Amino acid sequence: MEVDIDHLMSMTGGDADLADEVLDIFRNQAEMWGRLLDPDLNQTQWADAAHALKGAALSIGAKEFAEECAVVEQKGRGDDAVSRVESATLLSSLKDGLGQAIEACAKASYQLSKPGLRRSKDSNS
Repeated sequence: MEVDIDHLMSMTGGDADLADEVLDIFRNQAEMWGRLLDPDLNQTQWADAAHALKGAALSIGAKEFAEECAVVEQKGRGDDAVSRVESATLLSSLKDGLGQAIEACAKASYQLSKPGLRRSKDSNS
């Protein structure tokens, strides 16, 4: 699982500080929406959480995780009820992917901290 740094930098106009802020926003959303990836909840609720996480993942270039979210969202929005066992399996896998996406954010933040990517505060005046 990776964050596409080029995509992230493109989305933030090449501003590494803003890109890092977007990664923080993703991590906050991951914490909030991740709580709803619970097989004991109504499948509409976890499908909504998967949808929100998909959008957040696409914003940082975590395409692989976004694809996993799309599968779970589609399953949750389907006409057929999802069994407790099936939803537990789906959501456990998605939670694993979420953990990997959060780790990828940490790696991306580290990459963004390398010299040359961040503007000097003095150069902005």
